[in-house]
Amino acid sequence: MKRLFCLAAIAAALMGQSLTAQAAGVEFGVGQTSDSTMTYRLGMQFDWDKSWLQSDVGRLTGYWSGAYTYWEGDKTSSNNSLSFSPVFVYEFAGQTVKPYIEAGIGVALFSHTELEDNKLGSAFQFEDRFGFGLRFAGGHEVGIRATHYSNAGLSSDNDGVESYALHYTMPL
Repeated sequence: MKRLFCLAAIAAALMGQSLTAQAAGVEFGVGQTSDSTMTYRLGMQFDWDKSWLQSDVGRLTGYWSGAYTYWEGDKTSSNNSLSFSPVFVYEFAGQTVKPYIEAGIGVALFSHTELEDNKLGSAFQFEDRFGFGLRFAGGHEVGIRATHYSNAGLSSDNDGVESYALHYTMPL
């Protein structure tokens, strides 16, 4: 398992090096699951530097997200996960503040297959997210995000887990 985490960390670092020409940010997040497990997330975002459906209302854009999450167990031992996801963002027009909504589906790798009373079934999970927030002039961002982890039935155990978090992203 440690080998998989090392490989994922190396891949994330290489991905970051290949995307340095694009706008990047560091994400800090704190959240909680329905089982009272606290989550602490540290991630990187790399903007796609592309937009679609531009109008006076807003535009569709996105970013690559790579993150480490520490899951602080309330009843049992803690867990760790690495995740990678493409995220689509609809950014509404604005001068200094731009509201946005985001959605993405990616993958995550957990260090253990149990989290509190949830049997994840496998270390490999899909990460589905939906969120909204505000982007400020200068690239700072605050938001709220709901994230669901599940192995999509690839294992007979598939309790899954949801996390609800506040996050702040600062530009690099």
